[in-house]
This record gives sequence, structure tokens and C-alpha cells, in this order.
Amino acid sequence: MDIQELYSLYRQHPSVRTDTRKLKPGDLFFALKGPHFNGNSFAAAALEKGASLVVVDDPAFAGLSGTILVEDSLKTLQELASVHRKSFSFPFLAITGSNGKTTTKELIREVLSSSVKVFATEGNLNNHIGIPLTLLSILPGTEVAVIEMGANHEGEIASYCRMVDPTHGIITNCGVAHLEGFGSEEGIRRGKGELFDYLKGHGGTAFVCRDFGYFAEMAEGIPERFWYGTGPGNFVQGHILEPAPLLTAGTDYTGSMHTRLFGGYNLYNILAAVSVAKYFKIPPAAIKAAVEGYAPQNHRSQVITRGSNTIILDSYNANPTSMKLAIGEFATMQVSRKVLILGSMMELGASSRKEHESLVELISTWHWEAVVLTGKEFEGLSHPYIFQPDAAAAMAWLEKQHFENTWILVKGSRSMAMEKVLG
Repeated sequence: MDIQELYSLYRQHPSVRTDTRKLKPGDLFFALKGPHFNGNSFAAAALEKGASLVVVDDPAFAGLSGTILVEDSLKTLQELASVHRKSFSFPFLAITGSNGKTTTKELIREVLSSSVKVFATEGNLNNHIGIPLTLLSILPGTEVAVIEMGANHEGEIASYCRMVDPTHGIITNCGVAHLEGFGSEEGIRRGKGELFDYLKGHGGTAFVCRDFGYFAEMAEGIPERFWYGTGPGNFVQGHILEPAPLLTAGTDYTGSMHTRLFGGYNLYNILAAVSVAKYFKIPPAAIKAAVEGYAPQNHRSQVITRGSNTIILDSYNANPTSMKLAIGEFATMQVSRKVLILGSMMELGASSRKEHESLVELISTWHWEAVVLTGKEFEGLSHPYIFQPDAAAAMAWLEKQHFENTWILVKGSRSMAMEKVLG
């Protein structure tokens, strides 16, 4: 069966799953393999649950009625997604960057939804599996698609661009993240810059932050560029009115906006969203209402009230850049009692110890009610703070405290699951 025949079957049953736990009758099931799992072994279970077709790449599981054997299930899934993408002619906006991808995506979803039918990546489906599943979830009638792209090595964004074929793009920033895969800050810029490279070669449009000087060279040659930033002469100009506890931002297009976002660094995420909305001719009042109504979810800068205490939970991701920004913003808040509970930063390779030492040094420049450093990357470092091996131990420590009228920042890499600190 060639890819066009498979696409014809998909059009009859336009719902794709890779997890039998989420499978519904009529779904297409793709049996994917990984280091610790083999989806082929669930082929029979998928058929029993009513899958219309099961794509396998192991001949041992291809004998069942309703299965189709391919050379590589993942590659076939990606090819099917690419075929589906080519059936649409509306704008596809791709978003990548070291920090702020998901917040920017969600803000753009909110501001566009007031006037157009927009489809955006759900949750964290921004990798080699999530992106094709996202594309295959797009239905006719959509007017704008917003696709988030994550990456931890060079060549990854380029591969996603070939699948997504973006017409528009945003790189939020190029901070210190995934050094283990990218190798250096220059590698990060090359890797993230693959999105702008694609737009250059395909007549695309980019929304570019002028405040980050490295973008001038990265965006050179893109046919259509819309700049945003804090200075004059931009397509959208904005600034911080009040940084804390929640950000109030102003732009020359929307006026002031009282957001539910913690941290002045979110200004650039807002400016990106306002730029996209202005480009698509969304009325300023609608943008203002959408930005002010957006409340972060999924452990991304969530502001949680517990009794007299306020917790900023930012446990979805962490890297040296985002850590330093969050801690710096938190440190300058005009509140009397502040507690830090931080988890290790992952995927830093040979730079891990140096980056964690640098973080400890930064923390020491301010006074804190208490500091808890969690995870093996902090173990053995010289510091006067409390060390806990994992989030569960940090939770046990927190439960023994009797904080009142205290602000607590909880942040760490996803694998640290720092949300468990809150029980």
C-alpha cells in the first residue's frame, strides 16, 4: 500500500493514535517503537478496541486481519502527515525557540480565536511524534494553524519544516538550553535558525524580536519580516508597565494589558502574539481581552494560592536562561518573604556542573527566607542551602514548614516533576 492509498483510508477515519489507552473505535493505530517500548506488540489489542487499521513495521505482528506492514511506522506516520498538510492552503505558523514557545503559542491561539478558526498544537506535542499527530488532527475549515516545534539538536527543526511547510514563523529566543545536543550557543542558534532558513528559501514571513541582536543576521533574507520590540520603528512596540506580582504590559496597538503572567520576560511572548494578531487584522480590543483572559496551565508559571501563601509553579521546563530570568524577577518582587525550591536543569552535557554552580552563585546575591536545591546535579556543590535528592523529599520538607504570607517559586526541568513538591 502506497502513501496515497493510506491517505485515502485516513480520510475515511481521520483520527490517528499511537497509544491504545486513548484509542477509540474507527481510529488508525500506528505501532511505534522506542528504546523501552514496542507498539507492535499492541496490534491485537488495538484491533480488539475497534481500530480501523493498524500500521506495523514488524513482520511478526503483520498476520492479523486489519494490519498493514510498512518498513518504518514512524516514517510512514510522518509521510502521511506531510501529505495531509499539502491538502491545505491556509497559513501555517511555526514557533520554536529556547524559552517561551508554549506560552507564545497559547497567547496566539487566544488572540486569533476571537476572529478566525485557529488550530494549535495541544500540550507538548512538539517533537518527531507529536508534530505529525498534530498535523493529522487538523480538520477542513481551519483558517490558521499554529504549530509548536521543540528541538535538542541541529537538523531537527529542518526536518519538521519539511513536514509542516510553514508559511510564517517565530523564533522566540535562542537561550542556553539543550547544550548536550546542540553543543554550544552557536549550535543553538543554527538549530533554531533552521526555521528562518526554511522561510528564506520558501518565500515565507517571519515575526522577529528586534531586541535580540542575533536575530538581525538570522532573519536576513526572509522576504517579509515584521519586527517587534521595546524600541521605536517596530511593527509592534511594547513595554513593561508593572512587572510584578503579575505582568502589566503596554503596546502601541492595544494599550495596557493586565495579564495573569508572572515575569517581565513574558513581555516578548505578548509582543509576538500581538504582532501576529495585528498582521491578521484582529481588533485591538479583542487582543487585549484575549491576553488579559489567558491563564497559564500545565505547570507553566501558574500562580497558586495556598492559605496566605502564593506559589509560582513553573515546573514544566528549566534551563540556565529561563532559571536566571525567573529567579531574577522573583528576587526583585516587593514582598517580604520569598522561598526558592529549585530542581536540577537537564540536558546540559559537559556544561552541567558549571551552569549549576553559576545558578548557586546567582542565588547568593539575594536574601531568601529559605532555598531548597533538589536533584543530583546540585549534590556536592558548595553552598549554604538545603539539599533534597528529589521532589518527594522537597515536599516532605515543605510540609514541615509553617510559612505564612510567603511567596514560593518552584521551578525545575520536566524530568524533576517539581509539581510533586505541592503534593
